[in-house]
Amino acid sequence: MACHVTLLLVAVATAVIMRPASAATCAGEKFPAGKTYASCKDLPSLGASIHYTYDAEKSSLSVAFVAAPASSSGGWVAWGLNPTAEGMAGTQALVALKSGGGSSAPVVKTYNITGYVPLGGASTPIAFPATELAADEVGGKIRLFGKLQLHKGMKSVNQVWQVGSSVTGGAPDKHAFAAANLASKAKLVLAGGKAAAASSPAGEPAAAPIAGGPSPSAAGAGGGGAGSDSSSAVAPSAGKNAAVAAGVSAPVIAVMALVGFFLAIV
Repeated sequence: MACHVTLLLVAVATAVIMRPASAATCAGEKFPAGKTYASCKDLPSLGASIHYTYDAEKSSLSVAFVAAPASSSGGWVAWGLNPTAEGMAGTQALVALKSGGGSSAPVVKTYNITGYVPLGGASTPIAFPATELAADEVGGKIRLFGKLQLHKGMKSVNQVWQVGSSVTGGAPDKHAFAAANLASKAKLVLAGGKAAAASSPAGEPAAAPIAGGPSPSAAGAGGGGAGSDSSSAVAPSAGKNAAVAAGVSAPVIAVMALVGFFLAIV
C-alpha cells in the first residue's frame, strides 16, 4: 500500500514540475538582433504569443506578435488594440500578409476595423500611430513587429488577434469562426512600464523592415478583447527562471510533504 501511495504522489509531483516548463513557450522565442522585450505572454488561443515593452513616460508600446497563419502556403496573422470594446469592431490592427509560397517577407499593413465587413488591399489609418513595422517567417510562424504610440495615461487595453488562410488582391480573406478564433481576445495590462511574463532573448539576424503602412484583413483581422497578462523580467532569461521557480516550488514542496506524511503513517 505504501509503495502505491508513494508512486501516485511522485507522479503528481512530476506533473506539477513539468507543467510550467511546457507552458512557458513565449520565453524561448529568439528575435532578430536589437529586438528584445520586457514581457511576454502566451495568449489563450490560436497558439499565439505577444512580446512587448511599454514606455510609460513616452506612452509607446513596442510589440512582437507571433502566430502561425491558418495555411502553410500563405495566409495572414493580425494583432491589434481595441480601446472601445472587447470584440473585433473597433480594433486598431496590424496585419502581416503572406501570399503564396514565396520566400519574401510578409507585408505589414494597418487597419481600422470599423465593423464586420471585408477589408481592402490598402492600409487605413489607425488611432495609434504605428512605426517600425516589419515581419518575418520562422518555423512556420509569422512574427509581426511594430511600435504604437498610445494615449497618455493608458494602464490596460483590450487586445485582439486573429489568423487567416489566404490573401486575395493584397487583402486578407475571411478567417474561420471556430471556437479558437472567436476566443482570440484578452486584456493587455501595461502596468506602468512592466507587464507580466517572461522575457524574450535576442539572437537572429535582423529582420528586414516592411514597406507599407496599414492594411486590411477580411471580415475579421481580429477576434475580441478581454483577458489576462503576466509579468516578467528583462530580455535574456533571468525573469524566466524566477517565474518558473515561483510557479513550481510551492506546489512541489506541498506534494513532497504529503509523500513524507504518508510514508510516516503507512
